Amino acid sequence: MSVQAGSGTEAQSLPQRSLATSAARNLASTTKSVPQMQEITSRWLLRMLPWVSVQGGTYRVNRRLSYAVGDGRVTFVQTGDQVQVIPAELCELPPLREYDDLDVLGELAQRCRQVDFAAGQELTSFGSPADQVFLLAHGRIDQVGPGPYGGDAVLRTVADGAYFGEDGLVHEGAIWEYTARATTPGTALVLSRQDFLLLADRVDSLRAHVDRVRATPPQRTNQHGEAEIDLSSGHVGEPVLAGTFVDYEATPREYELSIAQTVLRVHTRVADLYNKPHNQTEQQLRLTVEALRERQEHEMLNNREFGLLHNADYGQRIQPHDGAPTPDDLDTLLSMRRGSKLFLAHPEAIAAFGRECNRRGLVPGNIDVDGTRIMTWRGVPLFPSNKIPVSDARTTSILCMRTGEDEQGVIGLHQPGLPDELEPSLSVRFMGIDDQALIKYLVTAYFSTAVLVPDALGVLENVELGRWY
Repeated sequence: MSVQAGSGTEAQSLPQRSLATSAARNLASTTKSVPQMQEITSRWLLRMLPWVSVQGGTYRVNRRLSYAVGDGRVTFVQTGDQVQVIPAELCELPPLREYDDLDVLGELAQRCRQVDFAAGQELTSFGSPADQVFLLAHGRIDQVGPGPYGGDAVLRTVADGAYFGEDGLVHEGAIWEYTARATTPGTALVLSRQDFLLLADRVDSLRAHVDRVRATPPQRTNQHGEAEIDLSSGHVGEPVLAGTFVDYEATPREYELSIAQTVLRVHTRVADLYNKPHNQTEQQLRLTVEALRERQEHEMLNNREFGLLHNADYGQRIQPHDGAPTPDDLDTLLSMRRGSKLFLAHPEAIAAFGRECNRRGLVPGNIDVDGTRIMTWRGVPLFPSNKIPVSDARTTSILCMRTGEDEQGVIGLHQPGLPDELEPSLSVRFMGIDDQALIKYLVTAYFSTAVLVPDALGVLENVELGRWY
């Protein structure tokens, strides 16, 4: 009696009549992919940044003399719910610049009074005496003044690390030219003019410094803080023309090429015997170079010495008007520089911007870049980069930059032509075989970034990612 295949034990007891696939695989060749790697990203910053060859490992940025000093931000330390300003950071205030007595600065820091404020609270009132300086440890504040047509206008938005009211420390009769209104809860430290002058009356060095600040006329500068160049225009006849010269910074900044390195080890047995269908040494080297390039882009954004996030001028940092990245915020960022070439943002920030556009019924444009569709705003592409950090509070930053040496923009620095170069400014050097039969290769990349003039790079800070509609 014949038995047909079906369910149950009868079908399972039938004898095998053909070769099983598990056994057949022993005679078959397997098609293998090269090793895959999740860490690889598009690395748009490395691809879009113009690269300048640096000979001697150092690039010097010569600029016209500028009177701007410091980074314009005050740093704090926090213990529980108590905040204190770092004494040396008080030198960021214009009335205290170049004052170097740390004991006196420490006493001034102790005299700062902590103020916690709520959203909507007014810290200053337009037209009232400006007799104290505010150091903003945390939170966001709008400086609101009278508009040209009678209504209120937001003149400026400041956030963590900013200060305002510093002129009231040394100049009598100063008044608030705006109302400081909190848009978020936060904390500020307040130093009154009375406390400042009481200490100056007791400490000779501080009193002499204050007297010098009062007596020194303001430097003649342009709107960018650079030393003024005297020119004549619109004249008739034969007047005496203005004489001038262009002064340079006496100590220009120098960028030394940074380095990323690792030692790749491959056992000789692996290199000799296991090279079909893919060469093991080549694949090991390929993935190592990919990881090195990922680290390079991370450093170019986050390194405290030359990373773009830490080297943006304070005057080129702005705050979003309502937390989320809106078209208005990106318009403001674009308006702060000429010839913006690209935005760089975390993918979640681009998604948050897309939600704001959807809410307003706007459709951003797109362009094709190397076969990839990239969102644009006002014709400027928004490139994604997951190297831009996202804080625990779900905030991040959006960068906007002008690029190129000829445009006085942001440039990448490298040194091509290295010995044993695999890619420009990346070398792979054979280091020999040790007594454990390990082949060693030294893999090295040299790189840095430079911002040629401050307005080449702008940052929209504290962008909220968790706003949904």
